[in-house]
Amino acid sequence: MINREWHLLSRPVGWPKPEDFALVETEVPAPGPGQVLVKNKYLSVDPYMRGRMSAAKSYAAPFELGKVMQGGAVGEVIESNAEGIAAGDHILHFFGWREYAVMDAKHAVKVGPAAVPAVKVDDKAHEVPLSAYLGVLGMTGLTAYAGLLRTASFKEGDIVFVSGAAGAVGSEVGQLAKLLGASRVIGSAGSDEKVKLLVEEYGFDAAFNYKNGPVAEQLREAAPDGIDVYFDNVGGDHLEAAIGSLNQGGRIAICGMISVYNNTEPAPGPKNLARLIQTRGRIEGFLVGDHYDLQPEFVQKVGPWVASGELKYRETVVEGIENNLEAFLGVLRGDNIGKMIVKL
Repeated sequence: MINREWHLLSRPVGWPKPEDFALVETEVPAPGPGQVLVKNKYLSVDPYMRGRMSAAKSYAAPFELGKVMQGGAVGEVIESNAEGIAAGDHILHFFGWREYAVMDAKHAVKVGPAAVPAVKVDDKAHEVPLSAYLGVLGMTGLTAYAGLLRTASFKEGDIVFVSGAAGAVGSEVGQLAKLLGASRVIGSAGSDEKVKLLVEEYGFDAAFNYKNGPVAEQLREAAPDGIDVYFDNVGGDHLEAAIGSLNQGGRIAICGMISVYNNTEPAPGPKNLARLIQTRGRIEGFLVGDHYDLQPEFVQKVGPWVASGELKYRETVVEGIENNLEAFLGVLRGDNIGKMIVKL
């Protein structure tokens, strides 16, 4: 079988360019002992992948030049030489950016009804779609859950502010906060359409378009009583605004800083960090990889909310492996509403 897979040819400087990448044809190898062959059905593209395209030392190893890149994927097992996994099973794994993948079974997690049984709503059974395991019930969802509950130490009654709130992580953070008893949830997004989505579909109490005026002023208007938790996906002026509105004992969880990912010079830090002394505030960065121990608890608790429709989510779906790169660039531009998914 012929496989198509995306290779990194050169390390982008600033904004990634198409000539930094190539869609390459390779032969699909047969699985060895303890391995499975998977035909990918859905691929994930995420902002953190931009960091792995650079050679700078980071929390994840850089992608290797001239070799296939990696990312989350859900696929169907075509052939298995591993105990506990059979042909026809669906698995979640980390060998994306390609049509077919061969891997050791220890790198695969079975998904589908075995993970989250169908939930009955109005006498109808509702199952979780496979693509959800890349977003709302996958690494994206666990990021929201761990960042809100463990890093930000969320508690019932908190006022929560989320930046990048219409994205895959941000939209789930806001909804989880509401489901778990937040007194008020505020989100920021980059268009009036996304702001409307946050309030009317995701149940945020308030939202604003950060392009319509200074973030600090809009946040003070949306959160006149200040904020207790800020979940940061953006950095820059959003982080500075959150520090300015932080209540005593407030917590800031740094998940991402998409506003600076393509900078070629270091971005200046917030000018008001001294306010953390007054508020006894706390800023803490986190990586989802440090919190995989929460995965069973997360799926068990959040899965039924997803299946029943209580926790809503959006996916922006791009079709075809040939469009995988454009889908990734779309994430950096903010083209997506919810999780960006590539369907093969």
